[in-house]
Amino acid sequence: MRNRFDEQLFELNREIIEMGAMCEEAISAASGALLAGNVELAGKVKANGPAIDQIERDIESRCVKLLLHQQPVARDLRQISAALKMITDMERIGDQAEDIAEIVTFLEGRTMEGMALIGEMARATIEMVTGSVDAFVKKDVEMANWVIAQDDVVDDYFSRIKCDIISMIAENPADGEFALDLLMIAKYFERIGDHATNIAEWVIYSITGMHKEV
Repeated sequence: MRNRFDEQLFELNREIIEMGAMCEEAISAASGALLAGNVELAGKVKANGPAIDQIERDIESRCVKLLLHQQPVARDLRQISAALKMITDMERIGDQAEDIAEIVTFLEGRTMEGMALIGEMARATIEMVTGSVDAFVKKDVEMANWVIAQDDVVDDYFSRIKCDIISMIAENPADGEFALDLLMIAKYFERIGDHATNIAEWVIYSITGMHKEV
């Protein structure tokens, strides 16, 4: 019985890693589309959204079966409950990558002239997502804590970008709509950073049993 349970836990981990990789790919593609003004690439991000939603449902179903049909011990329960929390954040990362891609499509190839900070913020956010998935794969508390600390870096980028956008609107009010689009993109990156932080916190919980809200 335990061997079968361990096999199903292995499959659960594999699916979470796969979902994490899909989210990394989505946010990287959305960032690339944004930086290059590539509407075609943005369209691919939106088209791949249902695949992330489907794997989330598959993982949820596996977790429920593990809870109902097996007898997980405390550590197993932590791993399953953490998985259910993590995939919710992963799915939202996928949604926000789609939101960024949608704005890129609306901009019709216009790039972020004068807003290099958004590119830097995007790279920092991608590193957080990658780090949170790596922390899960390697069961690495130190890496998870690094991700959590990086959230302050991303938040600082957002504050600086807001100031730059306010200046942009003051200098050229006619371009206010474009400036607000850039602000929304920065806000989506900030939220992605928050979700990566949540994932890292649940990774720590799955390993140590400690979580700030538990």
